[in-house]
Amino acid sequence: MNNSWKIYMLTLISFLVGTSQFVISGILDQVAASVGVSVSEAGQLITVFALATAIGTPIFIVVTSKIDRRKQLLLALSIILLGVISTLGMPGFGFLMISRAILGVGSGVFVVTAYSVAAKLASPGRQAGAMSNISLGYSVSLVLGVPIGRMVASAYDWKVIFWGIGFFTLLGIFAIVRSIPSMEGETPIPLGKQLALLKNPKVAFALSVSLFVFIGYSVVNTYITPFLTSAISISGGGVSVILFALGIASLFGSKLGGFLADRIGTTRTLIGSMVVQVLSLALVSALSGFTVVVISLLMIWAIGAWTFGPTQNFNLLSIAPEASGIMLSLNSTFVQLGFAAGAGIGGIAVGGSSILAIFWIGTAAVTVAFFITVASFRLTRSLSSLRA
Repeated sequence: MNNSWKIYMLTLISFLVGTSQFVISGILDQVAASVGVSVSEAGQLITVFALATAIGTPIFIVVTSKIDRRKQLLLALSIILLGVISTLGMPGFGFLMISRAILGVGSGVFVVTAYSVAAKLASPGRQAGAMSNISLGYSVSLVLGVPIGRMVASAYDWKVIFWGIGFFTLLGIFAIVRSIPSMEGETPIPLGKQLALLKNPKVAFALSVSLFVFIGYSVVNTYITPFLTSAISISGGGVSVILFALGIASLFGSKLGGFLADRIGTTRTLIGSMVVQVLSLALVSALSGFTVVVISLLMIWAIGAWTFGPTQNFNLLSIAPEASGIMLSLNSTFVQLGFAAGAGIGGIAVGGSSILAIFWIGTAAVTVAFFITVASFRLTRSLSSLRA
């Protein structure tokens, strides 16, 4: 197996890992019913996963940074397999929460390590492309993994999905043992050094923007299936079709973000993305009685949300190009914290109010991010004028 195929193999496993995270949002109502909790309580499964990824991954990476990279991939997949076994074998909502935390740590460690391994396997000058393949595999899990998971859960049982994830995780372990060569670990970057970057106002502002945008994304995405089934009465295969359409919109948004950033600049692209999100989310609440309009607005929202991602990564790299790895790691942590906070806040809102509350909360979160962005750019201009 040449190195290109090894990178594609890691991409496929990244798709599997992404599915283990995102599939819950597509089957949240069924999971809630099977363990005897409300949909709002079940939403905390997404909070736990995201928190475990955000907090556990950087600690785990630092502790195991000197371990051979192949062994680290195998360790990550073994943790994922443990999480799957726990999901399938342990009864009750409490054990399911623990299982999601285990899956969160394993998934985070795998993705971070896969980026590093893919870059080392790639030919000189093609490292960025290899890393983007890993990202693509993770993103495609939204397009295919979530709707396929919904269809499987509707036809059989939601646990069948995790039987599949467990089986393919085993195949992934065997594939890595057979194909990925040993690679030396790297000198760990202390957490203190990573956190020291937060003292830079521009970095702190940018990461705060990521946090609030993904709070807005998570609060809606987590409860999108309950919204579709209850508020606009979509059922059966219709939910899977809409989830698939939203996944396609997400991929389109990811590509559009890079295109627009090159054409009109990161500032305009970031602001435009947030304006689109705010308007589309606010209009969903106002026009919830018109099904076709609501679905169209949700697709526009997904495009806007995923336009933000690659543009924000580029923006962060331009702020601190000498610490690109640390910046991307910190951004990933803040994104996962946003996922956790959004799912938690959304659960409280859904439990105590109408399902439509998620859209107003999402609108408010992205609006906060918009004003932080504007304040950040004004600060940058003020600092530039003072230096001049």
